Amino acid sequence: MTPKYEKHIFICINERDENNPKGDCSRCGGKDIRLKFVQLINQHGLKGKVRANKSGCLDACEMGAAIVVYPGNIWYTRVTVNDVDEIFETSILKNEAVERLVATEQTWQELKEIRNKE
Repeated sequence: MTPKYEKHIFICINERDENNPKGDCSRCGGKDIRLKFVQLINQHGLKGKVRANKSGCLDACEMGAAIVVYPGNIWYTRVTVNDVDEIFETSILKNEAVERLVATEQTWQELKEIRNKE
C-alpha cells in the first residue's frame, strides 16, 4: 500500500452552540491552528507530502483544541496556535511527540470525569 501523504494532521474545527457545556475546538482556535500548520507545510516545501485536514469532532472538545497526527496516532489536546511550531518541528519533521501536549491515559480519565459531572 502506498499512502498519498507521508503525514496527515487532523485538526478539529468542530462548532457547537455557545451554550453547550462541551465547548468546541473552533472557539479554542482550531481554525487558526490549521492555518498555521498549512503555512508551515508550505514554508518547508512539504505540500503534497504532509496534509493538514480540517476535522469534525474528535470527541475531546472538553480538553481544548484537539489534533491527531498520523502515522503515529499521536493525539494532542489543549493545543493553542502558539504550540503549532513545536508540534510541527517535533512530530512532522522529527517523528517524535511533544510530551507536554500528548494525550495520556490521565487525559482520557480527566475527560471521563468531566463528562460524568454533566
